[in-house]
Amino acid sequence: MYSQSSVFTDQSRPTAMSPATPVVFVVDDDISVRESLQLLLHAAGWQARIFPTAQAFLDHPSAMVPSCLILDVNLPGLNGLDLQQRIAAERPHMPIIFITGFGDVPITVRAMKAGAVEFLTKPFDDVVLLQAIDSAIDRSRDALGRERNLQALRTAYATLTPREQQVLAMVVAGRLNKQIGADLEISEITVKAHRGKVMRKMKAHSLADLVKMATALSAAPPGQD
Repeated sequence: MYSQSSVFTDQSRPTAMSPATPVVFVVDDDISVRESLQLLLHAAGWQARIFPTAQAFLDHPSAMVPSCLILDVNLPGLNGLDLQQRIAAERPHMPIIFITGFGDVPITVRAMKAGAVEFLTKPFDDVVLLQAIDSAIDRSRDALGRERNLQALRTAYATLTPREQQVLAMVVAGRLNKQIGADLEISEITVKAHRGKVMRKMKAHSLADLVKMATALSAAPPGQD
């Protein structure tokens, strides 16, 4: 099914694995496919985690390193498309590459519209798969980076006092210091002091930075960690 020669000529991938090495998960009920992919992935320098069912995959802890999932469409129990929905909600940093021996246009369209990065029909070329994995890992790395940045913003925001949070909201809404002071019944000097503390605690270098931070915080779903 797979040509191994291309794997060993790519010197850009790591030769040794560490806990931070990207993880490629595989869910396929065909043991020969799982074992072949495991060999291919290890040769390419990625960690490989293989599962025969969607439930076995869900029972495994989520990896907080760049990762992706190679997923068969037709699985016993929870099928691949249903698992895709679960992952979108529970593991949004994990892109999906679908593989199947029985694909058709409606299934492909549904999977791609739901966010799959690739849809491959067995047998497929290992070069195509490895390229898809590279792209998926890059997406995962970016998503994890955004989540880390968002968590840092939440942590910084939590250090603001209630008054500083009020000032922040008014500043990013475009209110002037004297307007904020009038609304809160405090002096303009006090407003400036609060504003300076907000900038320092949020590690904002400019008003534009502060507006971007506030926008990111307000746009993030509640409770997303």
